[in-house]
Amino acid sequence: MLRFGTDGVRGVALRDITTLAVQLYARAAARELHCSLFVVGFDTRESSMQLARAVEAGFIAEGIEVLWAGMCPTPTVAFFAEHCQAGAAVITASHNPYTDNGLKFFGEGGLKLTDEEELRIQNTYELLVQSETAEVANGDLEEVALDLEAYYAHICASITEVVTDIKLVVDCANGAMSEVAPRVFKKLGITPSFIHCSPDGKNINEACGAAHPESLMKEVLRTKADLGIAFDGDGDRLIAVDGSGEVINGDQLIALFALQLKARNALVNNTVAVTVMTNMGFHIAMKNADINVITTPVGDRSILIALQEAKACLGGEQSGHIIFMQHATTGDGLLAAVQLLSVLHSRQQSLQVASKEVMTPLPQVLINVPILGAVTPQDLIVEHRAAIFEVEQLLGSQGRLLVRPSGTEPLVRVMVEAQTSEEAQKYAEQIAHALSHSGSGQDR
Repeated sequence: MLRFGTDGVRGVALRDITTLAVQLYARAAARELHCSLFVVGFDTRESSMQLARAVEAGFIAEGIEVLWAGMCPTPTVAFFAEHCQAGAAVITASHNPYTDNGLKFFGEGGLKLTDEEELRIQNTYELLVQSETAEVANGDLEEVALDLEAYYAHICASITEVVTDIKLVVDCANGAMSEVAPRVFKKLGITPSFIHCSPDGKNINEACGAAHPESLMKEVLRTKADLGIAFDGDGDRLIAVDGSGEVINGDQLIALFALQLKARNALVNNTVAVTVMTNMGFHIAMKNADINVITTPVGDRSILIALQEAKACLGGEQSGHIIFMQHATTGDGLLAAVQLLSVLHSRQQSLQVASKEVMTPLPQVLINVPILGAVTPQDLIVEHRAAIFEVEQLLGSQGRLLVRPSGTEPLVRVMVEAQTSEEAQKYAEQIAHALSHSGSGQDR
């Protein structure tokens, strides 16, 4: 049975994530979140429109009015939920391939759900699964279509100045930013060259976007651009590439934003929130700048909770979720992109110079180990706790090892930081090899 992961529910489209499943989740959310209005949006996967209509039908079956955002980024849906004081649902599997899909919810005002809210929705969904045998007929659906111009204006108004003569390459991941990003850059007077901006239902995230920046790196070098930026499929992540073709990840971007905000006395409570995946170099940079750092579990939902509790304004993940609480209720890749261009204009520096100035990352290696069969990722980690402990002892205070289950895919993620790239690679491969050749694995 489907269950909530790090960010919503995900699975194979129309096999795990069926129209009936998302419809029942929508009905459960309507009952447990107590919103009279829901915004519904979806990404560019070939299955997304069909699933979004099923979500809409579920809300309408519960007597809920629907605001139809259509195909647009997740942060755009959250924006409308915030400004309409509505709940929201987005059909997307984020950075996963087109064969997957998923469902994310936001509570009233565009806020990520709490653990308690997710549990209540899950429990109600399971009761509905037991009692329902057929889908609710769509009938004549009544909806209000939203005008995205308000979102475009919001992004443009988040900055006061931006360089317009920059040579920029933008990778839209053939996803939900493919229509939105060009419109916003045009309003700002910026004329980037766009790649992977022609979604066909199957090419979302395919060798492109924030999770696969290799083609962006090549294009930046080929065109001698000043920098490149890449979104993921649903538009809530941003990864950058500097003029030398080097990837600038979320850690480096957040460090850049934090120092800029502090210089302007705008870093609320002098605090930044990041996850356990964040590079040790970031923590060293923040300590040198006398900025407090809160460390959370993986997931932008954990970051948001930490920011709310600390009454802070900036946080994010190495993967590119970057949250500006003064402008948004969730990670927004386009918002982060225009903020980056504004910061570079203010500093009068290239991304290459600025990123090196704000922090020095420790060499880090991440290996994803697939999990097959019935064994759980957590059982696999427990089985190899002795090998994990051995590497932790070898690294000591000069490095770091993190082994954790993925919250979105059947994987165990092995991350090692060390003083050299060779050392990090060696230890990461050592743990990954043990996990993939376990006794449990032989039976899978």
